Amino acid sequence: MTVNLEVADGVATFSLDRPPMNALDVATQDRLRELAVEVTRRDDVRAVVIWGGEKVFAAGADIKEMREMDHAAMVARSGDLQESFTAVARIPKPVVAAVTGYALGGGCELALCADFRIAAENAKLGQPEILLGLIPGAGGTQRLARLVGPAKAKDLIFTGRQVKADEALAIGLVDRVVPAEEVYDQAHAWAARLARGPAIALRAAKESVDRGLETDLDSGLAIERTWFAGLFATEDREIGMRSFVEEGPGKATFG
Repeated sequence: MTVNLEVADGVATFSLDRPPMNALDVATQDRLRELAVEVTRRDDVRAVVIWGGEKVFAAGADIKEMREMDHAAMVARSGDLQESFTAVARIPKPVVAAVTGYALGGGCELALCADFRIAAENAKLGQPEILLGLIPGAGGTQRLARLVGPAKAKDLIFTGRQVKADEALAIGLVDRVVPAEEVYDQAHAWAARLARGPAIALRAAKESVDRGLETDLDSGLAIERTWFAGLFATEDREIGMRSFVEEGPGKATFG
């Protein structure tokens, strides 16, 4: 398998396993989509970590494979490419990317599909497709601009330059920078903490933010309002409010 799945204590880990650089070929893209669908359905999975290993997250697409594709082949493939990454982005549970080494091209786009990104001090991120006479094709032009703003996204996409972890943190491309040996542990701890939270409320929060960013303010508020009211029908809401009244804030234990 090009991506392995391990589940423990409510946390699923997607481990990229395509040495030496975890190039994201068609088989890996399809495997990511397959696993995204699986963890979405599994009740024992409440949060997800995406991990490339100790040396590299993912250095990009498989250029040798892509070079063999002509226009017609890529027209046929590009929809599946985007759908694979979108499936990861739409996992209705918290997702964290644990980034070590290179996260370039498709690797950067995969990290963008997470809700939170923890990067190693040695991490380098970027969208170098322009250097191949291309543009990002797995969501980079859209998710990157939404995350860091259009001007910073255009800088990275137009130049194809790589940014080190400190700059990535400064522009909001990653959310935390830690020593390389701590990346996975901190990512797993972030996921494990949320795995103990109220699953439906977390799903509501994620969908409200993500869907709201795709539409106008009034429509986003309607999404929020629908979810907010709907949560009053859940057991987790009853557990959380009862615990607050009886024990104080932050002590509820959710199922």
